[in-house]
Amino acid sequence: MSGDTITTPHQLSFAPSRAARELGLKRGDLDLAVHLGLIRTVPDEGGGGRRVLRSEVERLRSGAGFPESLLERVKVTGTTEGAELMQMPPGRFTRLARLGLVVPVKWYLNRYRAVVWLYLAEELQQVAADEKNTPLLKARRTPEGLRAILAAGVDLRPRNWRGRHRGFLLRQADDPWERAGALAAFLDPVQIAEIVPDPYERSHLNRFRPGPPASGAPGSPAAHIAEKLMTADDPDEISLLRADLTAVLDEARKKRPAPRPTTSRAPAPAHPAHIGAPRPEEPEPSRGLLSWLRRRTVRTAAP
Repeated sequence: MSGDTITTPHQLSFAPSRAARELGLKRGDLDLAVHLGLIRTVPDEGGGGRRVLRSEVERLRSGAGFPESLLERVKVTGTTEGAELMQMPPGRFTRLARLGLVVPVKWYLNRYRAVVWLYLAEELQQVAADEKNTPLLKARRTPEGLRAILAAGVDLRPRNWRGRHRGFLLRQADDPWERAGALAAFLDPVQIAEIVPDPYERSHLNRFRPGPPASGAPGSPAAHIAEKLMTADDPDEISLLRADLTAVLDEARKKRPAPRPTTSRAPAPAHPAHIGAPRPEEPEPSRGLLSWLRRRTVRTAAP
């Protein structure tokens, strides 16, 4: 018998929490690094979810400036710190974020259930350093046209965040049904029912439809806010999602049709003694009952 050690797939990879410890990251930092494509993951064939290969951890740990270089790339800031990085008042920073100049990478709900948007510090520094943005960043007042857009209530932060999160989900998808689920995650059930009228196919699609990345208990106010942020509400955004979902569903159906229950039922096997024998006729219940009543009447009337 050989004395060689058998290495299992789980010994060649780490669960996300263990990978975070190995890399000196908080679990949220690791999730963000995966989201950004900085850390590659593989499907966990044993229990679902994702895992990080040991070789990937070793690659990151051998990088120049580790771990500070990795921590800098996943550092996030809120509005106040982001405004300081870009050397502007917080109010101007918020207006520029609403206009889409800076794009949030994640969000959370504070104790008042208000949405707090977070931005990559590295990206904010890049935007501030780009000379093309100088007139907008340093102007004493927001240009008239942009002020009119803001006055109309435009806020691109939710849509821009959805775009980033959609890209993350699609990168993690390994087959057409998973890609379809990633796209369906941003459409409300009414839109999905219109695109996928077949109930069995829609049920199969929903198996691959992820929920919001942060939410409270089902039905809670926090869960409702998370669902609203996750759901596309701009007509152009909805139109693009519907077109993409329709195309990916066509691909998914060709590769692996959605399962559905069988409608035919096999006949019960005949008893060997009855094979080839004529099937006796069953008496009609009404005729049998009348015969019984007649016989009973005759017996009762007899002397």
